[in-house]
Amino acid sequence: MRQPLHLVDVFARERYAGNQLAVVTDAADLADDEMQAFAAEIGFSETTYVETDAEPNAEPNTETGPRSDDADTWPVRIFTPEAEVPFAGHPTLGTAHVIREHLADGTPEAVVLDLDVGEVPVEVRERDGRETLWMTQQPPTFGDDLAGDDLAAVLGLDPSDLDDDYPTQVVSTGLPTVVVPLEHRAALEAIDVDRAAYDDVTGDREAKNILAFCPDPRDEANDFAVRVFAPYYGVPEDPATGSSNGCLAAYLVRHRYRDEAAVDARVEQGYEMGRPSLVHLRAWERDGSGDTEGITVEVGGAVEAVARGNLV
Repeated sequence: MRQPLHLVDVFARERYAGNQLAVVTDAADLADDEMQAFAAEIGFSETTYVETDAEPNAEPNTETGPRSDDADTWPVRIFTPEAEVPFAGHPTLGTAHVIREHLADGTPEAVVLDLDVGEVPVEVRERDGRETLWMTQQPPTFGDDLAGDDLAAVLGLDPSDLDDDYPTQVVSTGLPTVVVPLEHRAALEAIDVDRAAYDDVTGDREAKNILAFCPDPRDEANDFAVRVFAPYYGVPEDPATGSSNGCLAAYLVRHRYRDEAAVDARVEQGYEMGRPSLVHLRAWERDGSGDTEGITVEVGGAVEAVARGNLV
């Protein structure tokens, strides 16, 4: 038997919804090209590799971000079908689920993933009567405001479909995202990405993900509807995107989207793909001073196990 393989659905309320993830454990002996080849072969938005076949590192690295003092740290790498990435949201939660259920002693309430972007803590809390995994993302950074006309061209929309009360902006909590506010869900549903325009906008930028959102969800229990596109990474559209939704949470706080310095929101994504997903967002200014660099971002979701096996 070679490395164990787990398939899970993340940000899912049932199996075969949310975002698919492949998790390969005991992966320390796999070469980089093997990792990339398998990620391309399986074709999910991301595949993760837990690079340990021994005891995890229990010593905290306090310089890379917040963590639980009693949580073990697990080295993990994340690959899209096209490239390795330093951070992604649904792989973080899905991998934490696999670690808790199959690798860690007992079923710990908290684990820490050691990613290329730094340590990301994940803990379990109940939400809406369900076991929900929550990650604390890296402190957000806010980049350039981009021209609305350019992003409208990327999304195949009219410029009037964008909400010009708020900026189209690059935000990062570990993986940069262009956040695009839309006026209504009709515009969200009408998106048809123009690859040439996408390449023009993202070509010389680190931000390759584009998140479009509107405050007009299908389900009245939710707060926002979202779509995320990342053709650069071999992901034409993503059914649920924890990293980009973390950027959205920080954006909502910074720009006082609902005139509040804190966000506690439910976000629906993936409906256009037949993979309905639910992403929980929490964000707030740590000291209430208006210092937008001091925003804490948490993203949560449920995980459903789908299958287990082994690489051959």
